[in-house]
Amino acid sequence: MPRSLRGGERSSTLFGSDGDRCNQRKKTIGRKFRQEEQPNMSNRRVFMAATAALAFAVSASQALAQKKYDTGASDTEIKIGQTVPFSGAYSVYANIGKTQAAYFKMINDQGGINGRKINLIQYDDAYSPPKTVEQVRKLVEGDEVLFTFQLIGTAANAAVQKYLNGKKVPQLLASTGAARFNDPQNYPWTIAYNPNYVSEGRIYAKYILANHPNAKIGVLYQNDDMGRDYLAGLKSGLGDKAAGMIVGEVSYEVTDPTVDSQVVKLKSMGVDLFYDASTPKFAAQAIKKLADLGWTPVHILDINASPISATLKPAGLEISKGIISTQYGKEPSDPQWKDDPGVKAFFAFMDKYFPEGDKLNTVNTYAYSVAELLVQVLKQCGDDLTRENVMKQVANIKDFTPSFALPGIKINTGPNDYRVNKQMQMMKFNGERWELFGPIIEDNGPSG
Repeated sequence: MPRSLRGGERSSTLFGSDGDRCNQRKKTIGRKFRQEEQPNMSNRRVFMAATAALAFAVSASQALAQKKYDTGASDTEIKIGQTVPFSGAYSVYANIGKTQAAYFKMINDQGGINGRKINLIQYDDAYSPPKTVEQVRKLVEGDEVLFTFQLIGTAANAAVQKYLNGKKVPQLLASTGAARFNDPQNYPWTIAYNPNYVSEGRIYAKYILANHPNAKIGVLYQNDDMGRDYLAGLKSGLGDKAAGMIVGEVSYEVTDPTVDSQVVKLKSMGVDLFYDASTPKFAAQAIKKLADLGWTPVHILDINASPISATLKPAGLEISKGIISTQYGKEPSDPQWKDDPGVKAFFAFMDKYFPEGDKLNTVNTYAYSVAELLVQVLKQCGDDLTRENVMKQVANIKDFTPSFALPGIKINTGPNDYRVNKQMQMMKFNGERWELFGPIIEDNGPSG
């Protein structure tokens, strides 16, 4: 039967009755229709396949774009390196490292940053630059950290600046205000946190021009990068009036036993505004000597020497009354901040994560603020944790306000100006505490 059916089909095709011819026409038309339809269906299948492939490629590309890592970063952690003077003469700054380690522990307990935990690796450098070099090499070449964070002190940071920039490893938020660390053209991998000493000097100049335009200024400064930067900033801020207003410049060495002779010399030059760019030990000596001489010029003291416990108490609180300085952060012991949300959050943090620490120590509040800024930088990095993007983000901070920033002060950085803190407010010591006064002053002058 199958053979006869096939024969019949052939027969009808060959001999063609009317019904067969009709059927044949239907078949022919059907075949023709299917032949015309086939390319369109094929095109649709090709189009759909191409679309799916493109979607997959885009998805894969986006996934790759979303997750970029350099050495020290992964899906689970961000490895950070830090040297801290846990021992030695400057071990008071060990609290910076201790506070920040505790802060990152809190961040990790909260789930980390974009799902990644911070792995903070710390080594003791005893505030010795050669030791800093040794430990930083270990962090970069041995531990393979993504970047270094908050290396402490001008000398320590200077000792590793060329090395880190040569390796293209970010030297983030260095604890120094020396102008050499704000040089994105020559050292694009280095950014400092502290107020730039040149900027601070210009801010004092703005205050002097507004309030003591006819002052005869005498400058006491430490003969190093810090002191010279403060002097340069003052001169820059005074502009063409500097030569006429500054009547004396006297320096001292860090090895000098006292600055008594320098103070006497400035008094003899007819100075009526004493600009003291020194460190706590020598600032305290100068305050005492002014009192001994019965000399009461307008007294401006740099922020480094403004801590009450380190400078004013050793000198004498009563004879320190009236001294003027500047600030960018809240004083945790000041009653006016007792209900401040940021200060209260800090106290709660200290109680839980660093209970042995002193909640009123400004070293700890400083460390806390820097850690807050680093977390903001890493949040901005998202899933692009390359060293290049870390630097891009730290140079792209917009209106960030740490918990301890004074009202009205915000952090803004840019690719051509790495200064983190450019705004400050003047303050005067009342015999017990510093009192803020006047508006926020911002330095918009040259960055170096």
